[in-house]
Amino acid sequence: MPMADQIITQVQSSTGLSISPTWLSSFLASSTAQRNIPASALTKTALFRVLGSDFRESLSKNPSSVFPVDIFDPKIQERRLQGPIPVQVLDIEDIGTSLWSQVEAIERVERGEAVRGREIVRTISVGEDAEAAANNGSGTNPAASGSSGSGPHRLILQDMAGTKAVAIEMQRIDGVSLEKLGIGAKLMLRGATVARGMILLDPGCATLLGGKIELLDRPWKEGRKSRLLERIASMEAQDSQ
Repeated sequence: MPMADQIITQVQSSTGLSISPTWLSSFLASSTAQRNIPASALTKTALFRVLGSDFRESLSKNPSSVFPVDIFDPKIQERRLQGPIPVQVLDIEDIGTSLWSQVEAIERVERGEAVRGREIVRTISVGEDAEAAANNGSGTNPAASGSSGSGPHRLILQDMAGTKAVAIEMQRIDGVSLEKLGIGAKLMLRGATVARGMILLDPGCATLLGGKIELLDRPWKEGRKSRLLERIASMEAQDSQ
């Protein structure tokens, strides 16, 4: 079996992702020493690159593996997405924690502080900044990474055709959190329910594949505090009217 076909088959078997032959050809061409790389290692590298790519470019288009074009229609009371539908995360929000609490958590990270019970303690990390230390679990509470809660979460998902949809975490999904989930991370949906234009997520219908798109993830994290403050200001302005 040709190397390209072998990689496509193995990745689809293990994750359900159908890699685009065009994208894969480009990947193989860029792997200058591919002849000396074992097929298993090359397959793992290809999967890693796919999970860090834009699904609109790296996956084969399949009409049965995309959202309905009217998925966001609130007039449709309920329907089920058979799938499998691979999607990527464009935004994540902790809707179980107040906006001010989230801003305060980010500012604690900026000051190099962590929360232990009711006590605020100073954290010192050698060779890394406070947020990196929090994300790496360097003896701090999860709140130190800029999130003071554990959901539920609201996500913006995008399929390989570019259609976007809002999703709500109905039951906790391991790995879905502000600390762990990068923007551009990939999920596989199977049998998910859509109610009034919103996808209802739970561990039975959503599988986290991992990955992130660095070009989206970094600016999203850097601008998160500003976006929260803008929302707070907008809400206060509306309340004062």
